[in-house]
Amino acid sequence: MLDFLKKPVGSLQDFWILTGRALKSVVQSPHYLDDVFIQMDIIGVGSIPIVMLIAFSTGLIITMQMSRALSQYGATGQVGQIVAITLVRELGPLLTAILVAGRNASGIASELGSMKVTEQIDAMRALGTDPILKLVKPRMIATAIMLPCLTIIADFVGMIGGFVIAYFTLNLEPAQYWTPAYQALEYNDLAQGLIKPFVFAFVISLVGCFYGMRTTGGTQGVGRATTQAVVVASVWVFFVTSLITRIFVNMQ
Repeated sequence: MLDFLKKPVGSLQDFWILTGRALKSVVQSPHYLDDVFIQMDIIGVGSIPIVMLIAFSTGLIITMQMSRALSQYGATGQVGQIVAITLVRELGPLLTAILVAGRNASGIASELGSMKVTEQIDAMRALGTDPILKLVKPRMIATAIMLPCLTIIADFVGMIGGFVIAYFTLNLEPAQYWTPAYQALEYNDLAQGLIKPFVFAFVISLVGCFYGMRTTGGTQGVGRATTQAVVVASVWVFFVTSLITRIFVNMQ
C-alpha cells in the first residue's frame, strides 16, 4: 500500500548517509587542496559576473518600486534603509544561492554523472581512492567558502544599484542614501545574511554530488540528474531560508 514511499524515503536516507560521510571527510586525510582551489575558482570566481549583474538589477528594481510608495509619504530618504535590510537579510543570500544552484549544482551533477556512467568513479574505488574525499569534499568546502563571499559581493553591488536610482532619479545625496543604509543594519542582520549562504552552500554542493554520484542510464541519465539537482537544490534553499528566517525572527 505504501510502496510508492519506498523510493523517496530510500533516496532521503542515501542523501543523509552521503552528508554524514562528507562532513566526516572534512577532518580526514588526504585533503586534496589543489582540487579545493580549482573548485573555488570554478564555483566562486566563475559566478561573480552573473551574481553582480543580478544583484545590481535587484537593487535597481527595489529602489524604483519602493520610491513610488515612499514618495506618497515624503519618506524617499529611507529608501537606502529598505534596500540594505532587504538585500542583507533575504534577497542577497537567496538570489545568490539560486544562481549558484542553477550554475554549479547542475555542473557538479553533470560532471560527476558523466564520471559515474563512464565508470571512472568505480575505477577510482578500485585504485583505493575514496570518491567522497576526492570528489565530494573539495566541492563542498569550496562552495562553503565562496558562497558567503559571493553573497557579500551581491549585497554591496545591489546597494550600489539602489544608489544609482536614488541619486539620478530621486535626487538623493550620497549621505542621504548610505547613512540610513549603514545605520539600519544590526549584528542580527549581518549574522543572518552570512549564516544563510553558509548553510545553502552545503545544501547546493551535496545535492549536486548526490544526484551526480547516483546517475544511471547513460547520457539521458546525466541530463536527468542535472535537472533533478537544480530543482531539488532550489527547493531546499527556499525551505532552509524560511527556517532560518523564522529562527532569527523569534530571537528578536
